[in-house]
Amino acid sequence: MSFFKKLRDSIASKTESVTKQFKDGLEKTRKGLVEKVSDLVIRRKKIDEEFYEELEEILIGADVGVNTVMKLIEDLRDEVKKRKIEDAAELQPVLSEKLTDLLRGEQNNELKMNPDGITVILFVGVNGVGKTTTIGKLAHRFKQQGKKVIMAAGDTFRAGAIEQLEVWGQRAGVEVIKQQSGSDPAAVMYDAVQAAKQRGADVLLCDTAGRLQNKSNLMDELNKIYRVIQREIPEAPHEVLMVLDATTGQNALNQAKLFGEKSGVTGLVLTKLDGTAKGGIVVAIRQELDLPVKLVGLGEKIDDLQPFDSEQFVHALFAGLIQEQPEQSTEEEESNS
Repeated sequence: MSFFKKLRDSIASKTESVTKQFKDGLEKTRKGLVEKVSDLVIRRKKIDEEFYEELEEILIGADVGVNTVMKLIEDLRDEVKKRKIEDAAELQPVLSEKLTDLLRGEQNNELKMNPDGITVILFVGVNGVGKTTTIGKLAHRFKQQGKKVIMAAGDTFRAGAIEQLEVWGQRAGVEVIKQQSGSDPAAVMYDAVQAAKQRGADVLLCDTAGRLQNKSNLMDELNKIYRVIQREIPEAPHEVLMVLDATTGQNALNQAKLFGEKSGVTGLVLTKLDGTAKGGIVVAIRQELDLPVKLVGLGEKIDDLQPFDSEQFVHALFAGLIQEQPEQSTEEEESNS
C-alpha cells in the first residue's frame, strides 16, 4: 500500500471539520512548499544534483531549517539509491513520509492532564505572539468538552492585557481572576488557585508577562509563580506552554531556544500558521528543540486552535497529491488480485 493511501486511510477516521481546518490553515504553506516541489518534479523529471539543489532551496525557503534540510536531503539520496528511484515523481511520497517521521518524533503531543484534580497550564512567550488569544481559545475548547475552566490574568504589566483576557473570558463563558494592572503576578496566581479550588474547577489557564529584554527578572518572576502554584498544588503546573508566532519563522525558533532554556517549558503552541507560507518552521522546531508541538493556531475563529497532529499536517500539505491517489491504488489492487 502506498504511503499516500495509508495516510488517507488514517485521516478518514478523523473528524472532517478538523481535516478541513488543517487544509485551510496550511493553504499558504502548501502553495509555498508542495506546489513548488510539484513544479520542480514536472520540470526536472530526472533526479540529479541540480534537482537536489533546487529542492534544498525550496525547503529552506519554507523555513524547514538548514540543519533539518541537509539531513532530509541526505536521507532522500539514500532512499533513491536503495529503492533505485529514477523518476522525480516517485520522490514525492518519500518526501512526505520523511516529513511525517520528522514531525512525529517520539514525544507525546497530547496535553498532560491531572487525573486527580485541577490541571494547571502556564503560558509563556514574548508579547505579540498570540498568547492571550491562545488561552481564550483553549478555554473555549475545554468548556466545549464540559470542563469547568478558570483563567488567571498574570500578565499585569502589558497595557490592556488584563482587559484582553476578560474579553476572551466573556466570549468563552469563563471566569477570569485578576488584580489591578501592575500587581504582583504571583499574588494573582495565588488568588486564581484558591478560586479554582473553591469553585471545583477542572482547568486553570494562567497568562504570564512576555518580556524577553529583561530575562533575569522574568525568570525570577516565573520561579516565584511556580513556587506559589506548587505550594497549593504540588505537582503543578502540569504543562508550561510556550507560544510562538509561526509567521516570524526562524525568529520563533530563536525565541524558543532563548526562552525555553530555563523556564521549564514542556511544550509549544504555534500560532498564525494560516498567515504564513513558511509553515515548515514546525518541522525545524520539532527537530531542533527537544520539545513537542502540542497545539497549532490555524485561523482567527474561536475553534481554530487544534491539537497538533503530524498526519493531519502532512495530509493538509500534500492534499492535492493524495486526492490523485485513489484511482491508481484501485487499479493496482485489481491488477494484483
